[in-house]
Amino acid sequence: MSNGALLHVVAPDLSPAIRAAAVLFVTVLTAIAAQVSIPLPFTPVPFTLQPMIVLLGGAALGSRLGLTSQALYLAAGIAGLPVFAASPVLPQGLLRLVGPTGGYLMSYPFAAFLAGYLAERGFDRRYLTSVVAMAAGLAVVFACGVAWMAWGTPSVGLNASLHAGFYPFVPADIVKVLLAATVLPFAWKIVR
Repeated sequence: MSNGALLHVVAPDLSPAIRAAAVLFVTVLTAIAAQVSIPLPFTPVPFTLQPMIVLLGGAALGSRLGLTSQALYLAAGIAGLPVFAASPVLPQGLLRLVGPTGGYLMSYPFAAFLAGYLAERGFDRRYLTSVVAMAAGLAVVFACGVAWMAWGTPSVGLNASLHAGFYPFVPADIVKVLLAATVLPFAWKIVR
């Protein structure tokens, strides 16, 4: 089989309408994953399933369509649709992007792009390389999220950002990456 993201290889002649539907599907899945949200008392960052969907969606759709799905997700949130994780302290809409979790949200298009880029080069075909692709995308999410909390608005500093937005999430996100990395190699086995 040739290189490319799963969607491109399985159905290379998809119409623009089908590609748009696939992008919209991943956008909706991202919004649904945001609703599976567990607020933590010591941080404004909730525990959600979003990163797993962002990375899987990017890898399955490919770099450009993966990025597009997450840009559409952010546009829906900016427009005021209730797609962001429920929060008693963080507003919906554009203000969510300038709040303490904005860096995580704004990283999603880039994380999806990277996971898709690596998938287009075959990283999603085997479990270990799929773990690498998912971990690379997750690193983008954490880097942007922690940096935004540390130096964005309001700035809380690097140490506080690591304690509020990185350390508590690493164990669960490692499990999410290990689980997400099983999906696409399994899908490729079915397709072959």
